[in-house]
Amino acid sequence: MDGRDLVRRVRLVGSVRGLRTVRSAWRRRSADARALPARGAERARVPGAATGAEPGPGGGVVRFARSELRIRVSVGGAVFWGWDGAEPLPSYGVVGEPPAPDERAVLEPGKDGGWQVVSERVRVVVSRTGVVELRTPGGVLLRRELPPRWWEPVDGGPVRWVQRSEVPADARFFGLGGRAGGPRLRDGVYGLWNTDPGGRFGPGDDPLYLTMPVQVVVSDAGTHLAFHDNTWAGRVVLREGEEGAGSGHDRPGTSEVRMEGGPLRCWVVAGTPARVLQGWTALTGAPALPPSWALGPQHARWGFGSEREVRRVVAGYRERGLPLAVLHLDIDHFDGHRVFTVDRERFPDLPALAAELRAEGVRLVSVVDPAVTAEPGDAVFEAGRAVGGPGAYVRDAQGRVVVGEVWPGPCVYPDFTDPVVREWWGSLYEERLAQGFSGVWHDMNEPVSFAAFGDPSLPRSARHVLESAGGDHREAHNVYGLAMARAGYEGLLRLRPEERPFLFSRSGWVGMQRYGGTWSGDVSTGWPGLRASLSLVLGLGLCGVPYSGPDVGGFDGFPSPELYLRWFQLGAYLPLFRTHAAIDAGRREPWEFGAEVLEGARAALVERERLGPYFVTLSHLARSTGAPYVRPVWWGAPRDRALRECEDAFLLGDAVLVAPVLEPEVRRRAVRLPRGRWYDVESGRAYEGPGQVVLDAPLSRVPVLVRAGAVIPVRGADGSLELEAWAPVAGRSGSGLVVRDPGDGWAAAEVERYVTRWKGDRVVVERDGVKGAVEARVRGLGLG
Repeated sequence: MDGRDLVRRVRLVGSVRGLRTVRSAWRRRSADARALPARGAERARVPGAATGAEPGPGGGVVRFARSELRIRVSVGGAVFWGWDGAEPLPSYGVVGEPPAPDERAVLEPGKDGGWQVVSERVRVVVSRTGVVELRTPGGVLLRRELPPRWWEPVDGGPVRWVQRSEVPADARFFGLGGRAGGPRLRDGVYGLWNTDPGGRFGPGDDPLYLTMPVQVVVSDAGTHLAFHDNTWAGRVVLREGEEGAGSGHDRPGTSEVRMEGGPLRCWVVAGTPARVLQGWTALTGAPALPPSWALGPQHARWGFGSEREVRRVVAGYRERGLPLAVLHLDIDHFDGHRVFTVDRERFPDLPALAAELRAEGVRLVSVVDPAVTAEPGDAVFEAGRAVGGPGAYVRDAQGRVVVGEVWPGPCVYPDFTDPVVREWWGSLYEERLAQGFSGVWHDMNEPVSFAAFGDPSLPRSARHVLESAGGDHREAHNVYGLAMARAGYEGLLRLRPEERPFLFSRSGWVGMQRYGGTWSGDVSTGWPGLRASLSLVLGLGLCGVPYSGPDVGGFDGFPSPELYLRWFQLGAYLPLFRTHAAIDAGRREPWEFGAEVLEGARAALVERERLGPYFVTLSHLARSTGAPYVRPVWWGAPRDRALRECEDAFLLGDAVLVAPVLEPEVRRRAVRLPRGRWYDVESGRAYEGPGQVVLDAPLSRVPVLVRAGAVIPVRGADGSLELEAWAPVAGRSGSGLVVRDPGDGWAAAEVERYVTRWKGDRVVVERDGVKGAVEARVRGLGLG
């Protein structure tokens, strides 16, 4: 806690809300002290020596003196292992039934009394002491899991455990959900407990709103993703390895996963980055497809305050010729901050306002918080009390409804781990649709109870249904936001089945992509916050959540004109492109920062609109393949060590490389190129990779390059689809995928593949598998 946080909390305690916050925090601590006694004496346990094995589909069970290990290699190559009888289901991360076992994979005796499972894509080797190794078919080590250790309370209670792992010395770690310090995760401790950092965060803050026990490991040996399927509170300790010089020995990289309870089970997917994400998506679910309008520029502010201000902002965009697709209303449009209400004085006719804006091409999106005001007579509160007999709200260990302190005052919390409660909550979105909203964003859903001290969440002893299994908040906390997202998505789908729901959420867990996307949350205004914004998007994409973006400009302060424009330029190339700020952080409209910034922002907005068809294509490809829109530059060349170290640029799809400016007063910057020829879109000059080049980065734009041979769908001046074909290298061909916008419903989308090649002294563009002229205007680039 820094001085500013201390002052804020002192002021809070000095207010009426502050006193209620202190009482709420005291109640949480008291409830946990009563229901969660000290663990007392514990027994430590390790697997012991192997005693036998029983082959089964895709693998089998290896028995040890004090535990057993179940291994299964699935069709497609995903590997599951679980200790102490842990099975793939039930799981909040795995969607539907687990993939079928690979019948060709057989558990057979290995060396030195161990066992192994050999499959087409991976080899799993188990030693007689419980070491589990994941190797390539050729035997190269990808990951070594050391024998786990458990601690069992003598008087009963959850069993905590630790799993230590080793990876090659050259490996680099990525993932773990949304992390501000990254995207490469350096040596350190990373929390697994979704957390509101308290108003703002920067690269040094951890954990944040959306944590995942998902590691993506990239090394010369290959790429793999490891998912420890456990929702309990935990932590991950990472340490990168070191290669020995000369005749010295390598020091492997290490990972230590500690969980306070729950099963010890793990899924691993190995292969190229593209294959890993495809397998991961098959396991955890395809990303929800955002409506095409949600890929356009979006504007939000906590504190619009009235219909008049909303109209002023939209008119400001229109009068200056700036594109705008979506406008978000924060909690200030609620009546007394109460969810599913409207302040009728400031917004007397919200449906008419929504219809008026929609006619101008601007959709309204509403914030939705999970906390329900605990006020007798409140419609939502009373309806929740009648749900399913016991009511919809989370209770403590004594059976009393848990009351916390949030924006409306004393609040209760729906238990979204109960299917009955999810169905009820989803029905409430009918009110939002009736007000004219086209989508929702979930906030404060870690969940948050204002904290004068301690953990800003529900009591860890609070009880949850957990899909009828029952349990407490230690197990339910990390999936609370995920389950809320499911409730909202399924509710919107039931209410308007002909439309694709639009939803994004501040908190979530593995599988969040099934219901929508996420955003940075309250990223701190400043250059470190700008860098953290890119880290979050890249890390989340590698964990399977492709649709995300930051609060452009930062949430809590006043960006300089230069910082705002550089943030705006970055946001224009990210999936969710949204400005947003706190109520006391000033206006964030582009014209508020001067003429030079306005023209730079205009150029970024125009380019975003021009690339609209490319973003539509990337959204459909993300759904079908799991490949994120925004990818690290090593995506196509994970064995390029220089690319693995690059954290200040990214690929947008396979074809576009964006090098944002993340530091002040930079007008030229170095850009690391993957292998191949790349064209600077501004100058048309060609550069050869791999290698590093230095490019101009004036305040008006950031460096953007396109891969030779690429075909990119763009929006022409008349709004029609055009294809930009960049010349391939002489003697070689190129290609690009295009998905035409099928509308915002559920019409099937066709993937078109276009090929570029030299024919004499000109470049020819053809649609693969289709004879005749291409059905779009084609512009050849990179020819001179």
